[in-house]
Amino acid sequence: MISAIVAIKIFFNVSRKIVKLTFQFRNILNQRYKIFLKPIKKHIKETLQFAYPVAIGQIGYVMMGVVDSAMVGQIGYSFLAAASLANGLFFLTLVVGIGISYAVTPLVAISIGSNSKDECTNLFRQSFYINFITGVLLVIATYFFADMISILNQPEEITRLAIPYTRILGFSLLPIMVFQSYKQFIEGMAIMRPAMIITIAANFVNLFANWIYIYGNLGFPRLELNGAGLATFTSRTFMMIVFIFFLKKSKSFSQYNLSVLPIKFDKTLINRLLKLGIPGGLQYFFEAGAFTFAAFMIGWLSSKDLAAHQIAISIASITYMVVLGISSSSAIRVGNAVGARNISETRKAGFTALSLASVFMLSCAVILILFNKTLPLLFVNDFEVIHISSSLLIIAAFFQLFDGVQAVALGVLRGITDVKYPTAITFISYWIIGLPLGYYLGFIYEFGVIGVWIGLSVGLATSASLLTIRFHNKSKEVINFSR
Repeated sequence: MISAIVAIKIFFNVSRKIVKLTFQFRNILNQRYKIFLKPIKKHIKETLQFAYPVAIGQIGYVMMGVVDSAMVGQIGYSFLAAASLANGLFFLTLVVGIGISYAVTPLVAISIGSNSKDECTNLFRQSFYINFITGVLLVIATYFFADMISILNQPEEITRLAIPYTRILGFSLLPIMVFQSYKQFIEGMAIMRPAMIITIAANFVNLFANWIYIYGNLGFPRLELNGAGLATFTSRTFMMIVFIFFLKKSKSFSQYNLSVLPIKFDKTLINRLLKLGIPGGLQYFFEAGAFTFAAFMIGWLSSKDLAAHQIAISIASITYMVVLGISSSSAIRVGNAVGARNISETRKAGFTALSLASVFMLSCAVILILFNKTLPLLFVNDFEVIHISSSLLIIAAFFQLFDGVQAVALGVLRGITDVKYPTAITFISYWIIGLPLGYYLGFIYEFGVIGVWIGLSVGLATSASLLTIRFHNKSKEVINFSR
């Protein structure tokens, strides 16, 4: 009887201690949540809030090319191969312009973070002048660079189709750069939805214009691949006009004078924009140039290898555009934190974005592995092309993580206005490591298109690692600078 009473007392004492420890543990967790987890949750929420409209808009950009490829692929794989070469060359000039246009976004974000809103209007005007002049120069460059395709040892039929298509695409660069002037300015103020909605609408314009121009519907002549280029020009001009009309009518921007006339250059701001924009353009040029040159190398193998490359790149580009949304969002949020001289928030914003990109791209990798044989069917019905592209999608699945991390790392570094070293890193990763290794594996070891893609994957992994380390180290220096 006594033993039973003692046992009951021991049981109640132990139970009381367990309950006490449980409450203490809960209080510790609550404190940890308030100190660490809650702010991180806030960063995740705000990053995604800014990122998803940009990501959808970026997907809209890519979907124009994907739809073009799918629709011209229905009239033959040679048209698809020609589209791959032309889009690669065009993309080289496009990313330079896009990179230059990105410069205004972190500068506007920093101005808002430091409550210097008066500078925002002048930043817009100077960036507009830069972007317009850049657009004109890129149109001219693309028109004449199109002839380079004829000296790249490509099949004669592919060359014949690609040159005029490239030139037509080139004329769309001017409306793109004007559109980017307005888009990047308001995104610096964390206003993302207008560009997203306009880009989605432009996809329907592009689809309808493709149906008319490629196949010769509604009484129009059948223009085939050139029709896809004309549809792209039409849809991008639509984007520019609608965006300008929206901003002119919107009361939200009435406090800003977005008129670009009379023309008045501000050398100080132009220098700031160019110091940030030109290296940014070179970063994207080195990456896109590596993939474009890889397409040229693959063209030396066969037209079917090139068509398969275009299919795999088109699919992988969709996931990449989503992380570009996270990258743009992180540049804005990091810029706001730098402007507010809050380094703790700068680092949290940056590493939260890198973590989100990692999780998303790992999920995409699983999807590419599961559907690697199904996705190519959306583009072409040639069995050999489908087989090659399905193999490339497996490799794409493995480099998804590195592709996402390097894209966002460039964004967070742009947010702290660090662009020179990242530019050197991208050059070394792709042109010193990735492409030579791809050539060695593809042609010396005779792995073919698979070898070229393995080389590109190593380049992406190198870039992702070095850029992440750069942000970790550089953001600490910003602490001292901000103080």
